[in-house]
Amino acid sequence: MTERFLPSVGVAMVAVYVVDDEAHELRLTETVGEGSGAAYGLSPRYALSGGSFIAEAFRVSRALWLTPAEAAAPGSGTGMRVAGVSLGALPLRADGRHLGCLVVVNRTGDGFGAEQRGRLELCAGRIAARLEAGGPASSGLEPGPGPDGEAGGRTGSFTLFLSTGRIEADAPLLELIGVAPDDFDGRVETLLAHTVPEDLPALMSVFEAGHATPDNRELEFRIRGPTGELRWLRLRCRALLDPSGRPDRLAGVLVDASHLRSSTDEVSRVQRLSALLANAMTVRDVGRGLVTALREPLGADRMALSELHGGRLVATTLAPPEPAAWPEGWRIDWRSELPDTPTGALPTLAATLREGAPGLWTTSTGLEPGLADLGRGGLAVLPLPADGRVVGLCLLGWDEPHPFGPEERSLLTATAGLVGQALARVRAVDAEHELAAMLQRSLLPRKLPSLPGCGTVARYLPATAGLEVGGDWYDVVPLSDRFVAFVIGDVQGHSAEAATVMGQIRTAIRAYAVEGHPPDVVVSHTNRLLAGMETDVFATCCYAALDTEDGDAWFVRAGHMLPIVREPDGTTREVETEGGPPLGVLPDAEFPLSAVPLPPGSVLALLTDGLVESSKLRLEDGVQRICEKLSAADPSDLDRMADELIRGAETRDDDVALLLVRYDGLAARPLRSAWTVWRLPDAVMHARRFTARTLRAWQVTEETDTILLVVSELVTNAVAHTQGEVRLDLTLAGNRLRVAVSDSSPRTPVKPTSIDWEATGGRGLLLVEALSAAWGSVPLSGGKQVWGEILLPSREV
Repeated sequence: MTERFLPSVGVAMVAVYVVDDEAHELRLTETVGEGSGAAYGLSPRYALSGGSFIAEAFRVSRALWLTPAEAAAPGSGTGMRVAGVSLGALPLRADGRHLGCLVVVNRTGDGFGAEQRGRLELCAGRIAARLEAGGPASSGLEPGPGPDGEAGGRTGSFTLFLSTGRIEADAPLLELIGVAPDDFDGRVETLLAHTVPEDLPALMSVFEAGHATPDNRELEFRIRGPTGELRWLRLRCRALLDPSGRPDRLAGVLVDASHLRSSTDEVSRVQRLSALLANAMTVRDVGRGLVTALREPLGADRMALSELHGGRLVATTLAPPEPAAWPEGWRIDWRSELPDTPTGALPTLAATLREGAPGLWTTSTGLEPGLADLGRGGLAVLPLPADGRVVGLCLLGWDEPHPFGPEERSLLTATAGLVGQALARVRAVDAEHELAAMLQRSLLPRKLPSLPGCGTVARYLPATAGLEVGGDWYDVVPLSDRFVAFVIGDVQGHSAEAATVMGQIRTAIRAYAVEGHPPDVVVSHTNRLLAGMETDVFATCCYAALDTEDGDAWFVRAGHMLPIVREPDGTTREVETEGGPPLGVLPDAEFPLSAVPLPPGSVLALLTDGLVESSKLRLEDGVQRICEKLSAADPSDLDRMADELIRGAETRDDDVALLLVRYDGLAARPLRSAWTVWRLPDAVMHARRFTARTLRAWQVTEETDTILLVVSELVTNAVAHTQGEVRLDLTLAGNRLRVAVSDSSPRTPVKPTSIDWEATGGRGLLLVEALSAAWGSVPLSGGKQVWGEILLPSREV
C-alpha cells in the first residue's frame, strides 16, 4: 500500500524526524520511497536551534515549502545534492505536543501545488497519530491495521465534494465507521447516521460547505458500532480549493482513537458535560459546567474560560474567582469585574488561536510571563471551535507537576468542541434576549416623575424562558397639582405584536387620563380602542387615581389581579375592588369604580402575575408570599422593598412588572378657592374682586398686583376666545400661588412670536410668562386649563 500511496500524492520519498528532548535535536527515524535521505543531502540529525529549514518548520509549527531553486540556493541549509528537487517540511503534532517533522521530496521540478500540499498535511496528521500511539511512522501511510494487528491507530481517508454532498471513502474508513462497502451509497448522511447525537453538531460544523477552510481542522467524536459499543475517532481534514480559490472538496483522514480512550470514567465525564451544556442558558452556565466537569475531576488549581471579542480575550469564568489566586499579571488586568487582554499580548495564546489545536505543557519554562505563573506544573490551552471559527479559549493550570496521560489528552480535546458549540449557542441566546429586553424597556417610562406627598419606585424583569418580547407595562401619570394616576397592565403573549399593542395601550391610557376623564371612562375608552384594532390579543389592566391631598384612591380593574395595600401598622391585604373583563374582549363592557381611602404611611403595590404565579407556584401561594414580604419590609426605603419583593425571581416563566407607591400625605394642606366667571362686560372686574377677597382671607399681602394682573390676562383670554363656562381656581401651597382658568375650548393657547407696535392685543401670554415662575396648559375633558404659578416670599403656613 505504501508503494501506491507515495505516487498518489506525487512525492518520491518521505523522511520522518522525531524530536529528541534530551539532545535538543531532530533525529531521522524512517524513510520511505526512492533512495535514502543521504542521497538527497538530508542529515540524520538537525539541532532544534539550528538554521536548517527543517528545524525552522518545527520551531514555527508551520509547513515550509522550497522550490527547486530555493532548495539548491547556497545558505538554504538543505544540503541538496540532486538538481530539480522540491522539498517540504511539515511539523508533526498531536494533542498540542510537538512530535517531530515530516520531510517530503518531489522530483517533478514544479514544486508543490495547493492540493498536493493539503494531502501532504493530512498525511502528516496521520503519521503524528501513529507516533503518538507508539507505532512506526511508516504505518501512518497504511490505511489498515498496524503491523501487530491491533485496532488502535487504524486510519481511513475520504474526499467530500462540497457542491454535491457526495463522499468517496476507502474501505478502511468504512470499516472504522461500521458500514459494509456494498451498503455504502456515497452519501455523507449515511456515515453521519452512526455518530453519537451529542457529537453530531460539532461534526456538522466541519462538513458544512459554508464552514470549509483550507486550514487544518481536527476533531474527535464518537460513533456507535453495530453491537452498540462506542468508538472514538479522530478527524483531520482541510478544504481543497478550485482554480478560482473557492472551497471545492474536503479531504481528510480518520484515525481510530479508541486505544487512547479506554477509561469508562472518561466517557462518563464527557456525557456529564454534554448534559450540563445542553441545559446552559448563559455564558456563566457554560463556565460553571466546565468547572464541574473538568477542573474539579482533573484537580486543576485554576481554570479560565475566555471569550474572543474583537481581538481581545475577555474572561467570563474564573475558578477560583478570587484575584489573589491568580498571577500578578492577571490581577493588574482585573479592571471592572473580570480581566481581558489583547491576544497579541500573549503570543502563545495567539498561536493556539491561529492553529486551532490544543496546547499542553508539562512545564511553564519558556512561556511568556502572562502564562508562566498560570500553571508551573502543567498548563492546558484549549481553543473552543464553533461554526468554523474559534470563539474562545479554556485554560487550566496546575501548580504541581502534572503529566498528561493519553486519556486526559483525549478528554481535553473532546470537551473543547462541546464547549465551543455551547458557547456559540448561548452567546446567540444572550444577544437575542438582550435585544428583546432592550425593546421592551424602550416602551416603558425612562424615569418616574417626582410627586408631592408620594414616593414611587418600579421594577421590570423580562422572562428568562423564551426570547420574545413581552407585554407587561407600568406608568405614572400626573393629572394635576392634586391628582396622579398609577397604571399597570399585561398584554397577552410574548411577541412583537404583544409589545406593539402594549405601547399603544399605554399611550392611549395616558392620553385619555391627561384629558381629565375619570378612571372608569379612561379604561372604557381604552377598551373600545383595543377592541377596534382588529388584533387577537387582549390585555389586563389596573388603573388607580390618587388624590394626594385627601388620600382617596379610585380603582378600576380590567381582568387584572387585585392591588395589595400595606397599612401603616404593617398589616398587608388585597384590596377587594370590583372588576371588569380584560381589555379588548367586549367593546361595550362596563368597568366599575371602587373608592379606597389610603391613610398616610400606606404602601400600594401594583404587580403583574409573573411575580406571583409560575409553573411551580400557585397564584394564591405567590400572593401570600408577596404579602408576607411586603409586611416585613421597611416602607421608608422603597428601593430596598422592591428588591425584596422580586428576590427569588431569577428564573421566570413570564415577565415581571412591579409598581410601589408610598402615600405620605402633604405636610400642609393647600388652600383652595374657586369662582365661576360670569360672561358679563365686567367679568374681569368681578374675577379680580374675587381674587382680592381670597388673598385677604389667606393673609397674602405680597405680589398682589402681579397675581391680579395674571388673573386679568387669563380670564380675558378665556372670555374673549371661548364659549361656555369659564372657571377660576386659586391654590396656595406653601409659598407658591397657582392661578388656573378652565374653559370649554380644546384649543391650546399659542404664545405669539412677535408683536407689532400698533397691535392692540396678543401680549397676554407674554405677560403671564414674564410674571409667573412657571406656566402651562393641560387638557381637560372637552376643554383645557391654562395656569400660572407666582412665587411668594417665604411665609409661615
